[in-house]
Amino acid sequence: MNGFIDFRRLKTLLAINRKTGIQTRAAVSDYKQSFATSPKPPTIEDLDEHFRTVGVDLATQACEKALQEASVTPEDITHTVAVTCTNQGSPGYNLLVHEKLALRSNVDHTLLHGVGCAGGLSIMRAAAQMALASTAQGKPARVLAFACELCTPNVRSELAAAEKSSAMDVCVAAALFSDGAAAFVLTNDIEKGRSKAKFQLCAFGNAILPRTMSHMSYFNHESGEWQVAV
Repeated sequence: MNGFIDFRRLKTLLAINRKTGIQTRAAVSDYKQSFATSPKPPTIEDLDEHFRTVGVDLATQACEKALQEASVTPEDITHTVAVTCTNQGSPGYNLLVHEKLALRSNVDHTLLHGVGCAGGLSIMRAAAQMALASTAQGKPARVLAFACELCTPNVRSELAAAEKSSAMDVCVAAALFSDGAAAFVLTNDIEKGRSKAKFQLCAFGNAILPRTMSHMSYFNHESGEWQVAV
């Protein structure tokens, strides 16, 4: 880091790290070979390029496992719903996953963004709504839902932000979040000869709590993205 470092701020971050009880965190690449040890924080362009290769590959692997577990093929998929808050742009990363999986061109696709830690639940709700809509139309639905977040590439940006923040306002993201992807297939019909579903989604809903809009926010910055809790 350039200039004088207020170690009190970084000590606060390290103290939070120790108190979480987290012993290991999954990372898409070795810190020594990634952005974490670079002299300057990566740019938005660097992070975007990284996500659209490494993140897309990770999400594709998760989807392939989900398809295998559900005993369906890419040709069977009628809808997809994806989520991320560590990448944005157009075309969305979901369409890059579509290409990797060789999904049909007329698959109904939806990308959620900015949902944060609630993203996994949000794609479950959206997938269920898609399935119910297909049921009302008398059509089968096989919805491939997937989530992917790459947080460790932002560590260098988080440290730069911590250097400039007060000890009370230091962001905790660098002490908590890691990298990962997950996927599942939700259907409104079980065809003969196919394995039975392992779970059933019985109910869903969402709500906005009054006066909580400022409690957690996510902003873009020239040196990356970070999460801010107030």
